[in-house]
Amino acid sequence: MAALKYLAGYPEALQQQVRDLIAGDRLGPWLQRRYADLHTVRNDRQLYDYTQGLKERYLRQSAPLSKVIYDSRLQVLKHALGTHTTVSRVQGSKLKASREIRIATVFRDAPAPFLKMIVVHELAHLKESDHNKAFYQLCTHMEADYHQLEFDLRLYLTHLEGSTD
Repeated sequence: MAALKYLAGYPEALQQQVRDLIAGDRLGPWLQRRYADLHTVRNDRQLYDYTQGLKERYLRQSAPLSKVIYDSRLQVLKHALGTHTTVSRVQGSKLKASREIRIATVFRDAPAPFLKMIVVHELAHLKESDHNKAFYQLCTHMEADYHQLEFDLRLYLTHLEGSTD
């Protein structure tokens, strides 16, 4: 029985369904049919504009973002698909905070809904630092299918990992 590390918290019956899809070489084609549309967000400037657009639509009152980039150093294996950081610096007599979002480069070539899901996730951290009920309510406010996309993203990562072995 192969370990499915991206699905470790899900019920065994569901994991077995995924194993069956993998064994029958049906996971990749299923994902391709379901998520055929790729996005056009190819560079850091486009990613910043894309993220800023979602932020303006859903989180107008939140703190401004100073940087949004694709980061090749983020390790999907360590469950870091994106990060959000706040860096505080003293400038003269004032304390200045800059907020950054970094998205793993695996999303540069991922289907459009997966990029939106990870950006929504990181934006939600501007308001809620913990993964609590309010955090997930904010995620589903910005993306109604958030939970399904999170699960399907786990399937996508499982598929990517299997196709590189």
